[in-house]
Amino acid sequence: MPHAPGSPDRETMVGVSEPVEDPERVRRVEGETAAFPLRAASGFVAGPSWSPLSAGTALTVVKLAPDGSEVTRYAGTVIDAAVPDPWIAVEAWWVKRRVEMNGLAFETGDRLLEFFSPADPFNVFAVIAPQGHLRGWYANVTYPTELDPRTDPPTLTWHDLYLDVVALPSGSYVVRDEDELAEAGLLAADPSLHASILAAAAEVLRRFAARAFPFDENAVTPG
Repeated sequence: MPHAPGSPDRETMVGVSEPVEDPERVRRVEGETAAFPLRAASGFVAGPSWSPLSAGTALTVVKLAPDGSEVTRYAGTVIDAAVPDPWIAVEAWWVKRRVEMNGLAFETGDRLLEFFSPADPFNVFAVIAPQGHLRGWYANVTYPTELDPRTDPPTLTWHDLYLDVVALPSGSYVVRDEDELAEAGLLAADPSLHASILAAAAEVLRRFAARAFPFDENAVTPG
């Protein structure tokens, strides 16, 4: 996606975090087994065991690139939204210049409803204009989201895995960055992870076609 609500430029990297692989976690995606090795770091809580976050909880949201380097971090707030367990909804704001990708524009002042899960291998951002209308969704294939409750505020970390999906209310969509996935060489180096990334993208598209959460427009409440 654009690199963050507060920072669309790759050059805004503010730090480096080295990934550490944990034993593989296996989850079911569209009837097939997709194995996602979970990253782990001392003190991090990964997977569905993280403690519930109440509405109003302030977070620092951190995006990691596929190589584990930190792309950006920004402020977000947990909101009360109609989300199924174990998902949470985080509100953030686009404060940088206009960015447009495949028909989806991020404009200064847009409200982002960001849906994260500690168990699912993707996140979805609903982009809402200041006037309240839904511009569309930006989905990222990721490792399951991690939470570090020791920091103040707690740190929510999502680790990008190449493929993105731009989806519009009209029903059109585009899968992005397939070239980056191919160039990464995972098909030969880590075929299990490569297959998991493809399965996660397929699940995003299945949910979008069915308008299932998090692509249910009823879940996007006016700001």
